[in-house]
Amino acid sequence: MTQILASDLTKLLMEIRSCEICIGSIPEPRPVLRASSTAKILVIGQAPGTKVHASGVPWDDASGKRLRNWMGIDDELFYDESIIAIVPMGFCYPGKGNSGDLPPRTECAPAWHNKVLELLPSISCTLLIGQYAQNYYLQSKHKTLTDRVRHWKDFAPRYFVLPHPSPRNQIWLKRNNWFEQETVPALQESIKSILKSV
Repeated sequence: MTQILASDLTKLLMEIRSCEICIGSIPEPRPVLRASSTAKILVIGQAPGTKVHASGVPWDDASGKRLRNWMGIDDELFYDESIIAIVPMGFCYPGKGNSGDLPPRTECAPAWHNKVLELLPSISCTLLIGQYAQNYYLQSKHKTLTDRVRHWKDFAPRYFVLPHPSPRNQIWLKRNNWFEQETVPALQESIKSILKSV
C-alpha cells in the first residue's frame, strides 16, 4: 500500500509540475511544491515569489527563513519531504501587483489540493499560512486573520494558523507581539511532538 501511494504521488507531482492551467494569465508557469506519502507536517502558504520562482525551491527566501525560525527547525529538516510536505495555494508565481505580488491563482487549489491530500495519509498537522489558505480551509467564527491566529487552539491539532512570515508583515508582528511570545513557542512544541514519532 505504501509503495502504491508513493508511486501514485510521484505521478501526480509530475502532472502538477507540467500544469499550464493558467497559461496566459501569469508570467510563466513553473509549479513549485514538494511532498512524500510519509510526510507528517503539511505547509500550505500562498504562492511562490520571484526568488522561489527562479530557484524552484519553496520558501527559499526571507519569508522561508522566518517560517523555519517560527517552526524551530533548520533548513535540512524543513526540506526533508519525507517529513514536511509543501503545497501552496497557488503553485506558480502569480505576477506583480500594485503593492507587491498578486494573490495566488484561484485555479490551483480546486484543481489539485484534494488529489494531493488523498495521497498524504500521515499528516498530523497542517500549517495554514496567511489569509488565502485559512479562508479556503477553515469554516470559522473568527473572520479576521488576527482573530484566527489569536485563537489558534480552536483549530488545533489538525491545523495551526499563522500569519504570513513575509518581511512586509513586520507592522502586524509589532502590533501583535503576543504572537511571537505565545503562539510561536506553542507551534514549536507541537512540531517537536510530531517529530518524536519520525
